[in-house]
Amino acid sequence: MRRWVLRAFWLPWMFCAFSAVAHEIRPAVVTISFTAPQYQVEINTNVEALLAGVSPKHTDTNESPNAKRYDELRALAPAELKAELERFMPTLLGGMALEFDGERAEAPQVTAVDVPAVGDVKLARLSTIRLQGKLPAGVREFRWSYSRDFGDNVLKLRETGLGGEANVWLQGGDWSDPYVFGKGMTPRTTLEVIGQYTVLGFTHILPYGLDHILFVLGLFLLSARWKSLLIQVTAFTVAHSITLALTIYGVFSLPASIVEPLIALSIAYVAIENMITKDLHPWRPFVVFGFGLLHGMGFAGVLQEIGLPRSEFLTALVSFNVGVELGQLAVIALAFLCAGLWFQQKAWYRSRIVVPASLVIAATGLYWTVERVIG
Repeated sequence: MRRWVLRAFWLPWMFCAFSAVAHEIRPAVVTISFTAPQYQVEINTNVEALLAGVSPKHTDTNESPNAKRYDELRALAPAELKAELERFMPTLLGGMALEFDGERAEAPQVTAVDVPAVGDVKLARLSTIRLQGKLPAGVREFRWSYSRDFGDNVLKLRETGLGGEANVWLQGGDWSDPYVFGKGMTPRTTLEVIGQYTVLGFTHILPYGLDHILFVLGLFLLSARWKSLLIQVTAFTVAHSITLALTIYGVFSLPASIVEPLIALSIAYVAIENMITKDLHPWRPFVVFGFGLLHGMGFAGVLQEIGLPRSEFLTALVSFNVGVELGQLAVIALAFLCAGLWFQQKAWYRSRIVVPASLVIAATGLYWTVERVIG
């Protein structure tokens, strides 16, 4: 019975770790540009997930009962996928709502569809749909909504002659705040910004950030004692907070092609060290600090994609970081409740939990490293 309890703890991680990375569902990025007398809409999204009917409640496509259909669509050549999308287009257009001065506008016309080559079928493919419509004469306000069935979306609004860009993260089915032409979007209150970006930071760890989850679990597995764990988590927190801020402010950054493989390698390193040593050596917090710098740049990639409100830039940045920390603490708390609380004092804890789980994490990190290097 004890053996089956242990398997129930770490075997699900083996399955999730190798499957979720390739099939993570990201929100669509919708960019609307107003250039009188027209407007243009650009939607960057996982078309295969839309066509397969993968529900937004799933964090990755493998969780969906329609996963097989998704995999079939993912293997289609660009021309074949475009043909599938053409049949789906009335549904897509019907799920978009554009309002000018409170009146629903006719659906814009599709002008182009860009579908990348098949590439690695294990990775999500993001296609771009471009549309165009006519701006009503004398229009004063604009609002947007994306069907709940299509999931969350990041809305970016640009107006010719008005500097900057309005950015907002909309959960499925939500309407955007009114965009006033010549002025921009009405700023959200400080409390609204804090709530939105704290949730965004938390969900970037749980449930979406599997790579960050595995890294934190690697820290937990070396020692579930709070003192050693606190030293490592503090080093990691300080480090990723530094590079998150520096990257967002444009002081320093590295391309994702470098950062993402190194993040994967950091996961493997921490897990391998767990299998080699039983103790927290003096160099471990410094190594964790270095890896935290990389993870901070990974966090920044999400914020750069979504954008920060100009009026509450620092508030949103700090709130996102707080959400990340809460997510990390939640991972540690769950790991402690699942294993540390019950088994930490057992003589077989290291051989039957720490080493097997670290082996899975290390193998996953190495797999991701190779996968992200070769593209």
